Amino acid sequence: MTKRLTVAFCVLPAIVAVGSRTIDSQTRGSTDHSVTTAQYERWKKDLSNWGRWGKDDEIGTMNLITPAKRKQAAALVKEGVSVSLASDPDTEKSVDNPNPYEHQMQGIGSDRWGVSYHGVAHTHLDSLAHINESGVFFNGYKPDPDAVIKANHHFKNSIHNLKDGIVTRGVLMDIPRLKGVPYLEQGTPIYVEDLEAWEKQAGVKVGPGDALFVRTGVWARRKAVGPYARGRNAKDAGLDPSVIPWLKQRDIALMGSDHPQYVSPSNITAAAHDFALVYLGVHLIDNCDLEALSAAAAARRRWDFMLTMAPIPVVGGTGSPINPIATF
Repeated sequence: MTKRLTVAFCVLPAIVAVGSRTIDSQTRGSTDHSVTTAQYERWKKDLSNWGRWGKDDEIGTMNLITPAKRKQAAALVKEGVSVSLASDPDTEKSVDNPNPYEHQMQGIGSDRWGVSYHGVAHTHLDSLAHINESGVFFNGYKPDPDAVIKANHHFKNSIHNLKDGIVTRGVLMDIPRLKGVPYLEQGTPIYVEDLEAWEKQAGVKVGPGDALFVRTGVWARRKAVGPYARGRNAKDAGLDPSVIPWLKQRDIALMGSDHPQYVSPSNITAAAHDFALVYLGVHLIDNCDLEALSAAAAARRRWDFMLTMAPIPVVGGTGSPINPIATF
């Protein structure tokens, strides 16, 4: 898919946390994990981070990555072993890669790259200027679409805000490993119970300022069965809408997965992905390749690490191709 400046989506409900785990049924959804449209609309008000860091804030939960958090992340490095969380640029057009990377050698020592990176194929970081609801982005930013197109850039919330790079604690939740399968089948929802079962099994807990990575096994499945249709109008394993209050409760700074972080089909399309960007102010890393990270973490029985990455600082950009690095 090409870059999209508009995606209609619903709003967030309220979150009431009791201890580290419990969220009341009205906020979280019923025991069958259903989330009604009315609940989702309430969440937009009750779970919103708009104004939390001031009316002019453009980076959302990145504010939770403090100097102390970066020092905590650096202290996780024991071996100095690093692993990439990015897939290689895919230049082959397929059902799940309609806009492949373009690569052209312009000479013996020069080449050119081109990519329309949003979608389900390429590893990239979404800025808070990527998704909006009815023309409104995180923290109430509402640009004139014609002005954005004419200027050829956004005026707020862009990827340029992250020019100084990102260093924080990363945590991998390997849900296929939890369930004893190589990958989740299409349409498999991931619930709060799954996330917390993984925390218990792995001996980790996601907290404020962390980068949460949720593996569903997309690339293992693609390797086994070949390219297959994915995206908003197809079938994907991923976070169920009922997980949204938990994401707010844990105060994560950043979220990544091996696809765009939602389950489909769902009664609320792309709920976790869109809500995170518009209401929580959580930047998202879509389409990570978490297979090497899964193997490295399992070999060490360590599921947290130092995460580093530096997006291309395009002024006014809606995101950036990215190569996140985990260091153990």
